[in-house]
Amino acid sequence: MAKLFYLLIFYTSISFAQNSKFVNVFIGTEGTGHTFPGPSKPFGMVQPGPDNRDFGWDHTSGYQYKDTLLLGFSQTRFSGTGINEMGDVLLLPVNPRKADLKNAYFKNSEIGKVGYYALTKKDEVKVELTCSDRVAFHQYTFPAKEAQVLVDLQHGLRFVSDEKNQKGLVIESDIKIENNNTISGYCSTENWVNRKYFFVLMFDQPFTQSKLLERKGGEKAPRYILDFLLDKTKILKVKIAISTVSVEGAKLNMQNEITHWDFQKVYKLNLTSWENYLNRIDIKAPQKQKEIFYTALYHLLLQPGNIADVDGKFRGADDKIAIAPDNQYYSTLSVWDIYRGAFPLLQLLVPEKIDGIVQSLLIHHKAKGFLPIWTAWGQDNYCMIGNHAIAMILSAYQNGFRGFDANEALKAMIETSTKSHINSDWELYNRYGYYPFDKLDNEAVSRTLESGYDDWCVAEMAKKIDNQNVVYEFGKRSKYYKNLFDSETTFLRGKDTEGNWRTPFDPLMATSPLNNPGDYTEANAWQYFWTPAQHDIEGMMQLLGGREKFTQKLNDFFTTEAGNPNKFLGQEALIGQYAHGNEPSHHIIYLYAFTDEPKYGQKYIHKVIKDFHNNTPDGMIGNDDCGQMSAWYILSTLGFYPVNPANGEFILGSPQVKKATINLVNNKKFIVHARNFSTSAIYNKTRLLNGNKLNKPFITFQEIVKGGTLTFEMISQ
Repeated sequence: MAKLFYLLIFYTSISFAQNSKFVNVFIGTEGTGHTFPGPSKPFGMVQPGPDNRDFGWDHTSGYQYKDTLLLGFSQTRFSGTGINEMGDVLLLPVNPRKADLKNAYFKNSEIGKVGYYALTKKDEVKVELTCSDRVAFHQYTFPAKEAQVLVDLQHGLRFVSDEKNQKGLVIESDIKIENNNTISGYCSTENWVNRKYFFVLMFDQPFTQSKLLERKGGEKAPRYILDFLLDKTKILKVKIAISTVSVEGAKLNMQNEITHWDFQKVYKLNLTSWENYLNRIDIKAPQKQKEIFYTALYHLLLQPGNIADVDGKFRGADDKIAIAPDNQYYSTLSVWDIYRGAFPLLQLLVPEKIDGIVQSLLIHHKAKGFLPIWTAWGQDNYCMIGNHAIAMILSAYQNGFRGFDANEALKAMIETSTKSHINSDWELYNRYGYYPFDKLDNEAVSRTLESGYDDWCVAEMAKKIDNQNVVYEFGKRSKYYKNLFDSETTFLRGKDTEGNWRTPFDPLMATSPLNNPGDYTEANAWQYFWTPAQHDIEGMMQLLGGREKFTQKLNDFFTTEAGNPNKFLGQEALIGQYAHGNEPSHHIIYLYAFTDEPKYGQKYIHKVIKDFHNNTPDGMIGNDDCGQMSAWYILSTLGFYPVNPANGEFILGSPQVKKATINLVNNKKFIVHARNFSTSAIYNKTRLLNGNKLNKPFITFQEIVKGGTLTFEMISQ
């Protein structure tokens, strides 16, 4: 705890460069980025914002920039995900004199910036939003004293596109109008996860009348129309506190975080909090590039969210109430995505959060018997494959974090890898040394390859605490990928229990469990071929016949075109078969660092930065996936990225700015200097760390956090 306090004091003392002014919260809100423009705190519990629609893939955050109709403003959501969830406690202020315009707004009135969102509806009501960690704050300005507010407690964001299908909405509720200022209650919802939330909603002026609207078929929660006769300011303010635990917990959150009705004060505190985090990196770059970079940093730090109440209470995966260590229990853990680049980057930028995140993983294991796969509001939705919380734990331990018990962590990693659970059939995996497609006719190759990486992580963790039996067993399992190598096609292919390859075989055919189930997860054989390179590059070179053949395979990967790519199958932002729009490809560019042709990787890094990222609403191609897409951009701009996210190494690429400074603890700085960088000088072959030439293709986490200067000598060819 003393260490945490010291870190907070240090970071609070950083002189503000006001990097928040470069954040464009609308980047990624149009198209497939699936981000949202509403306010949040860093790692906060609430994210109030506009909901244009409550279902469908385009509206997983509730919002699409191109939409101009409005359902209202809900208090919780996720950033950049591919499935809808949250959307709790929807409010819609209405001018009763123009009720027919209640769902329309002026697009040019929309304002979004760090900690603040506003728009003006066509019925002349102005809406402003801000928040603290656990409490949303709304401010409505009406054209006259007569005002109405719709309070919709049945509302929720759901994935299904059938409006008649009520799954994803509230299945149970207990709501109470406490007085003419306050509504409180509880809702249980069923969607991506089954979860419970509690809330208290408080107005600064009393409502004169409440009308309960008629429920539609199957609905389990109420909707109210509240009438107000406002004072001469014509301004109505609302606070909505949320809790996973109880109404009392929500009230305690409100009493501790926002004790007043000063909207500007809440907004300024929110902004100050963000400046503390956004100023942990300073870059020397043009305005456009700063906007993309700092928006990426903003998106990275939106999650995971701390869902513990101010007193530390939280509702765990077993539906029981517990007290979180240091009042930190993190959820919105999109593990399959963030283990790759986002979590290693968080370790550099927010070290005070890492022990709490790992503790949250271990607490989940105690409740469920295996480490989480993808958590939402503390519950596991089991989305995607592998058990990559294993990699996150090893990564933290490898990099020196010790706020958790290593033996307990290894025990959790082993149990997760030996006791079968959803998406993991270890008896089948160990019997054949791979997942056979005739026993597991969905993602069999991808599951084998991703489990192999987790196995390597278990072996490495065991090695660190000298458990040799585990080292041997899981070291052997980490090589199972070789059982799926077809020397004739030089791909990793689906194999049945008799050892026969799946036929026909098309390495360009992408598959996905939600669309056309097959051997690969939102990808094809080309893209998943490189998964074992995360932990065994040498082994893959040997399979292919040496470094030269490995390099040729990479060259073919980046130049083999495919017709009619389907973004719903991960085929988005393509360079050949490299699909930047989905995570399995993210490390592959950096594999060139292990060849004799590293400049090709540097060329492609520059191309991705230039072609697939922009400072516009459609400036993110592919779901941001809780910050992973943003993390790739940040790290690649700095000049390095972790091919193996758990071994403490960052592979050197090519920086995209002249100078960047990471502000570390203890007043240390790590400076990246791209000497002679220009739009044409995008390559480098000479790197120096603190003036000494680097003869290895990587730097380590420990070298970065010690502080110093990494210099790239940039050239044009």
